[in-house]
Amino acid sequence: MAKKNKNQSAIKRKLAFPMFANYGTALKYFVEQGVGAEYVMAPEPTKKTIHYGEINSPDFVCTPFKHTLGSMIEALEMGADTLIELGGPCRLGFYGELQRQILTDMGYKFTMIDFDALKDVKKSKWIDVMKSVNPDMKISTMLVEATNTFKMIRYLDEIEELYHANMGFEVNRGAYDRIYRAFLLDMNTASSGVDIKNAYKKAKTAMDDEPLKKPALPLKVGLVGEYFTVMDRHGNLDIENKLCRMGVEVHRFMNVTNYNLGNSEPKFFVAAKHYMRFPMGPTSATNVSSAENYAKLGYDGIIHIKSFGCTPEVDIMPLLSRISSEYHIPVLYLSYDTQTSDTGLDTRLEAFYDMISMKKKVLKN
Repeated sequence: MAKKNKNQSAIKRKLAFPMFANYGTALKYFVEQGVGAEYVMAPEPTKKTIHYGEINSPDFVCTPFKHTLGSMIEALEMGADTLIELGGPCRLGFYGELQRQILTDMGYKFTMIDFDALKDVKKSKWIDVMKSVNPDMKISTMLVEATNTFKMIRYLDEIEELYHANMGFEVNRGAYDRIYRAFLLDMNTASSGVDIKNAYKKAKTAMDDEPLKKPALPLKVGLVGEYFTVMDRHGNLDIENKLCRMGVEVHRFMNVTNYNLGNSEPKFFVAAKHYMRFPMGPTSATNVSSAENYAKLGYDGIIHIKSFGCTPEVDIMPLLSRISSEYHIPVLYLSYDTQTSDTGLDTRLEAFYDMISMKKKVLKN
């Protein structure tokens, strides 16, 4: 590791956010265009990232904690001096302070902005925090760019959904990958709301125009699971693309647009009351209701993804088993930790694919 900077001051302008799916792109836009500060994009996670997080974390803490801690370390090594912690709907919401203490004990000098700790304070406090990063920030500009940031998040989620629904059936091999990568690059370099909208339109048109060889009744799999691991391709070992390459149409309701911006948990708790009398965790109702919805829509299988030891997701596994039994839909349970291998995952996915494929052929005949 590079030597820590011992002469950093309290107020900084180089902000970073731990790598999580593609949402760092939206935060980068907001920091640079809305707050007027410099953003340090954490690198794509590697085995080294996970190693940094693992050796500096408590033994039994969940895997997302280790992923994000390792990403923070790499961002600090790249020159970031202010870390943004957005927290999460479960224990992740309490991890900011613990990660701050670990990084401080490691010798790093930085400021942490933990928005989860600010969720119950007046909104004016949020503005004060951002003003501390850039005293020259214009509130009017910040509000406009916050709106554009939310639009970017919605577009990122929509294009990703379209990508995983159709990528496995492309006629021109690699076409969807090229379109999607170009879209992410356009979003990463966007500097205005017009740029964001144009990038979305360009990708949407390109995907709509790309020829597909899709059967009338393709194999369809729905993903449910723990907030971080089910969304982050590095945390789940790129499971969605693995399934797509097998010729599967993949859908995942859990994303920031549906869960956070759509406030889905309270709505789905009402929909899932015939399975759960009381709230069982931050994403439990959303996952149970989504799983039942996949079953009702005739999906061929459901995959439940969680990090090892995630209590809310362990608790809903019996409910997913009930849905599997009642609707005769197979459910594959996957639990991830830092030792989970691609080879082991590939073997289980191939077996699951063979099972749902044979079942579909039998029912068709």
